[in-house]
Amino acid sequence: MFSRMPGERLSIRDNAAVGRFHGVSASNGQAVPERHTESKMKKEESGCRRWFRRACPCCFRRQNSSYDVSGDVDGVAAGDGENEGPTTPLTPTGDTELDGEDSSNSILFFFSPSFSSELTLAVRSVDLLSRKSDRNKKEHHTDQYNSDQLIIRRGQTFQIELDLSRPFNPNTDKLHLEMKTGPLPQVSKRTHIIIPLVDELQDESWEAKIVEQNVNRVKLSVNSPVTAVIGKYKLTITTQCLKTGETTTHDHDKDIYMLFNPWCEDDTVYMEGEKELKEYVLNDTGRIYYGTEKQIGARTWNFGQFDEGILEACLFVLDNSEVPPSGRGDPVNVVRVISAMINSPDDLGVLEGNWSGNYAGGTSPTAWSGSVEILRQYHREGGKPVKYGQCWVFSGVTTTVLRCLGIPTRSVTNFQSAHDTDVSLTTDVYFDENMEPIHHLNSDSVWNFHVWNDCWMARPDMPPGMGGWQAVDSTPQETSHGTFRCGPASLAAIRSGQVYLKFDTPFVFAEVNSDKIYWQRNLDGTFGQIHSEKKAVGHCISTKAVGSDERVDITHLYKYPEGSEEERIAVETACRYGSKPDVYSSPIAEDVRVEVMMEGEGPRMGGDAQLKIVVKNTSSQPRRTTLHSQVAVMYYTGVLKDTVKKDTLNVELNPQEGARLPYTQYQNQLVDQAALMLTLSGRVSETQQVLANQTSFRLRTPDLNIEPMGEAYVGKEMSAKITFTNPLPCTLRNVVIRVEGLGLRDLHPIRVGDVSKHANVTVTEHFIPTIAGKRKLVASLDCRQLTQVHGVADIDVHETDKHQIFIFGDTPNR
Repeated sequence: MFSRMPGERLSIRDNAAVGRFHGVSASNGQAVPERHTESKMKKEESGCRRWFRRACPCCFRRQNSSYDVSGDVDGVAAGDGENEGPTTPLTPTGDTELDGEDSSNSILFFFSPSFSSELTLAVRSVDLLSRKSDRNKKEHHTDQYNSDQLIIRRGQTFQIELDLSRPFNPNTDKLHLEMKTGPLPQVSKRTHIIIPLVDELQDESWEAKIVEQNVNRVKLSVNSPVTAVIGKYKLTITTQCLKTGETTTHDHDKDIYMLFNPWCEDDTVYMEGEKELKEYVLNDTGRIYYGTEKQIGARTWNFGQFDEGILEACLFVLDNSEVPPSGRGDPVNVVRVISAMINSPDDLGVLEGNWSGNYAGGTSPTAWSGSVEILRQYHREGGKPVKYGQCWVFSGVTTTVLRCLGIPTRSVTNFQSAHDTDVSLTTDVYFDENMEPIHHLNSDSVWNFHVWNDCWMARPDMPPGMGGWQAVDSTPQETSHGTFRCGPASLAAIRSGQVYLKFDTPFVFAEVNSDKIYWQRNLDGTFGQIHSEKKAVGHCISTKAVGSDERVDITHLYKYPEGSEEERIAVETACRYGSKPDVYSSPIAEDVRVEVMMEGEGPRMGGDAQLKIVVKNTSSQPRRTTLHSQVAVMYYTGVLKDTVKKDTLNVELNPQEGARLPYTQYQNQLVDQAALMLTLSGRVSETQQVLANQTSFRLRTPDLNIEPMGEAYVGKEMSAKITFTNPLPCTLRNVVIRVEGLGLRDLHPIRVGDVSKHANVTVTEHFIPTIAGKRKLVASLDCRQLTQVHGVADIDVHETDKHQIFIFGDTPNR
């Protein structure tokens, strides 16, 4: 028998067998004899297993043994073991020492090899469901992209599947996603996104929810906000086991591409109409017009935004700009960057322009028939500008990039297009005393045609009514804030001459609606006007029609009819903000004011909109004017939808009543938020003063009336009566009233169904307050035909009167 001296300590070292195993040496080098009642197995212990044993000793139980253990093993007191059933013994670390008088005292330890792995929760693989046949690409309208990557649009949920090492238990496991974009992702810059796992998804936030679970397979539905930064993201999944505290991360090797979402009503690039979306986002071929206004030619252009490698090339263009990824959530900013990056003079952009006629070392601009090879070459050569381009090539590539990123875009051709070089808002031609052209002064020009782009978006950075189509020009003509770029400039601002609105509105206005002014030098060196042409520029502005290869004239979107009073007012208004504000005679006096007044809180939904147009003459002389009025339906984003009424008012400059606008004229045109805009313009005959006014207003909706019934006590059921009257002369379909209140009740939808015209509705909501104090019960009406209908009631909740509850037999909350 092996024995040791009293007080001598037996040390168990790393990788040593524990107990009485044949051939095992103790710390003193003496052999430990074999006992017939003990196992002969010898097992080496890994470092991971030793770590886990130290971290969680309670997970190891003692083996049934006839041997007593004296002392503590790693701080855990060992029992006598005689009265215990079979257990799994605690495995000591290599530094554990056993104290005892009897050398035969030892412990036999067992460890299940799969025990630690059973607790670990890890991601084995990720399926981004990015095949063309998967619902992600179909629902996000990205199935045309020739790529096996996941391509999604912001503000819309997408799904991914995770294969885990074991089933996910929401009570003991945690899981979250992280998405990163750009070279230096930061949470504060919205380029490092932490996506928590939640029970229910909410709008306007990054969140994930488990929608399916099959053993180790989990399907997540992930939501993104409509303001998300577009671009290429890296995905990381982090898991944690709460029992062990162990955390694992999985970095997925495939990228996720996030795009703008013109199908989402809350995205600023939202466009209504499937035909328009199919044309301006999904159509990968188009027509570009050239020639002269009397001989208009057309050529087919392959935009190819879905071709292999084009999405990567478009994002490469953005990466080459100086704009950080955090700025890519705003389409105004992205469009302005693309306008600069498609040309090459100051930032090594995509195309080098050449109008010399000598195209040696590159491709003639007329030889290009599409954007694909241009963008691929630029990407392939690491950002070296492609030779060569002219305006239609710049426009075609711009259409490709913006459609690829999700912004509705079209190529537009302007015939007799002016190039204003001195911000005079006129096209100037100078002659000397002998009527010889002064060439060094004649820098302004008129091109036979010029091609640029329109892109569609709301403009929350500008006054209401300026959303919709925006002009963008990537051809390098003049610098804007030090860079060759132009736009986005609102077509609504261009049309009305509001050239003080950003971006580059004066330049585009001059292209389409400047007057051509002829000047002659006088003997004293000054110049005087000798002639003007009012219809010299901006003819037959053309783009491809929706759904066909026909040409459509959109001149009316850029300017009022030539020679009309509205067009003249726009020209003169614009020129007063130019470098030659005295080109047109200033008004003799400005003594007339025009304003729009609403009585009370304004017109209500379902009734006639009656506004009062007041024209006030502050002079002592009579004044006469003709006011042109237009009422248009407007989205809450400021995008005008349709004109519903136009009128002309001859005014003798006494207060005048405004024309009545019957509900029947606008009811079918209304959109969410029910907003309208009234635009007025005119000129005073006697003084030539220009009158202009824009007034936006909404149609007020009725309130939901909420009437609490009885006193409110914690734990005692009470009710509230909700009443509503349909203000419209039509039936409301599928009406739902949603009720909720903090401390009163969770969100509860009440399905009302159809409500006839002008009908009254009453519903009663029952609930049990849970918190004492002043509470608010709120309700809102959900209906396609009528929005922004809601109500609120204050409810004072008292603490529970136990005696009262006992009398009435109610059971208080415990």
